[in-house]
Amino acid sequence: MNDEYDFSQAKRGAVAPSKGKTRITIMLDDAVLEAARNEADSKGIGYQTLINGLLREALVEDDRFEKLARELKGVQTQLKRLVQMQEAQGKYQVQGP
Repeated sequence: MNDEYDFSQAKRGAVAPSKGKTRITIMLDDAVLEAARNEADSKGIGYQTLINGLLREALVEDDRFEKLARELKGVQTQLKRLVQMQEAQGKYQVQGP
């Protein structure tokens, strides 16, 4: 061990900065924080990791509804074409609007 250390070039903060992550301060309801901590404890992970995962799933990766809507629109288009073909061949008549 040295008697003296030179900290003139030292920087404050985390020893190993996390790439792709930003430290923020956020206000959460006590009930939300407690639920996150309990859930994280039961899964054996940190509560911040749990919250980040939930936010990522909800805001970044959760395009299920948009994807489903696109698929349904495609199915609807295909069904319309099929009905039009059947009508043109006289095999099917659509009743109603």
